[in-house]
Amino acid sequence: MRAAWPRDELLLRGVRAAVFIDEQRVPPVLEWDGRDGACAHVLACDATGIAIGTGRLLPEGKIGRMAVLHTARAHGVGAALMGELLAIARERGLPEVELSAQTHALGFYARFGFVAEGAEYEDAGIPHRRMRLALR
Repeated sequence: MRAAWPRDELLLRGVRAAVFIDEQRVPPVLEWDGRDGACAHVLACDATGIAIGTGRLLPEGKIGRMAVLHTARAHGVGAALMGELLAIARERGLPEVELSAQTHALGFYARFGFVAEGAEYEDAGIPHRRMRLALR
């Protein structure tokens, strides 16, 4: 579902803190970049209403903060989130979107048509590659 900051801030923060800060050890100062208020957000909840996944789209067309709780992975949650983020990008008339993919997730993004470009680099101590997807 589409979410909004600050209305859904606690739910969005909960998922991101669990995945990025607790699981992947990303420093909080890097996770909370102050840009959330300007972003479009998506949120996935389980059948009981517990938040299990999130992602965001920055105004300039960068997708980021894709996170799914460990217990909810491999059940299509990430695909549903990505589908909604791409729908928002198309509604906004963006010609393309880009993201910074953790290298272990390159295959996931490639299934949507994203193409990796450039060399591998580290962000928060985690290997990444830049990926792009043309929408038109």
